[in-house]
Amino acid sequence: MMHSEAMLIIYVHDLHTSYGAVEAVKGVSFEVLKGEVFGLLGPNGAGKTTILETIEGLRPLQRGSVLVNGIDVAADPVRVHRLIGVQLQHVAFFDRLTLEELLHLFGELYGTRTDPTTLLTQVGLLKQRKMYVKNLSGGQRQRFSIAAALVNDPVVVFLDEPTSGLDPQARHSVWELVRAAKRRGQAVVLTTHYIEEAEALCDRVAIIDEGRIVALDTPAVLIHRLLETGFKREVEIAPATLEDVFLHLTGRTLREDV
Repeated sequence: MMHSEAMLIIYVHDLHTSYGAVEAVKGVSFEVLKGEVFGLLGPNGAGKTTILETIEGLRPLQRGSVLVNGIDVAADPVRVHRLIGVQLQHVAFFDRLTLEELLHLFGELYGTRTDPTTLLTQVGLLKQRKMYVKNLSGGQRQRFSIAAALVNDPVVVFLDEPTSGLDPQARHSVWELVRAAKRRGQAVVLTTHYIEEAEALCDRVAIIDEGRIVALDTPAVLIHRLLETGFKREVEIAPATLEDVFLHLTGRTLREDV
C-alpha cells in the first residue's frame, strides 16, 4: 500500500538481524502512519525488542532499510533520536530530582523548551510535580515515564509493555494517554502481552513469530479472517468480563496510592 510521504512516519523494509548463527529477525517489512497506533504482538523471543531497538537506532542495522520521518536510521541515528520518544518497561530516574526538575532536565538534553506543567497535566500528575519518582505508585511511575517520552514533542512514541503490572483503573488511564497522543497526530508503536489492550487501542497490529510477521492488519480484519476459517471458541464469551464487574463496582476513576 502506497502512502504520501507526509503520512509515512516509519518505513521498515526487509529487516534482518542475527546474533551469531541465530537469525532473530527474518525479513520484516511494515509501515506506520501519522496518528496511527501500531501494535507489535508476539511471544517472548519472537524478535519484537530487536525490531524496536533497530528502529530507535539503539541497535546497528545489519540488513534492510529503516526510515523514521524520512530519515535513514543507519545513516543518521542521532537525528532520529531527536524525533522519537521512548518509554521503557523498566527505567531508572535520578533519585534527588522532582518530577518537574526531571522534565526540565530532559528538555535541556533535547535542546527544547519544556513545559512540565502541561506534560504533567496530560498524564494526571500535576499534584505530584514536587515528588520524587521513587515515591510514586507503580501506575504513577508508568505515566511519568510516558510524560518523559513526550518531552521533545516526538513524531512517534514507542511504548514497551506500558501497562504491565497495573491495576484496571491505572491501565485504562494509560490507554487514554495513548488515545490522546493519537489525537495530537503522533504515531504510537506499542508492544503488549495484553491482547485485549491491542484490540482496544491499535489501528493495526503486526503479529510476530520466530522473527517473521505472520499477520498484519486491523484487529477487526484479522478476527474476521479467523472466523472465515470456521473457527469457534470452546467457551462462549459472556457479554461482560470480570474486569467489567471490577470497574463497575470500584469505578473507572484513577486511584492514587496513599
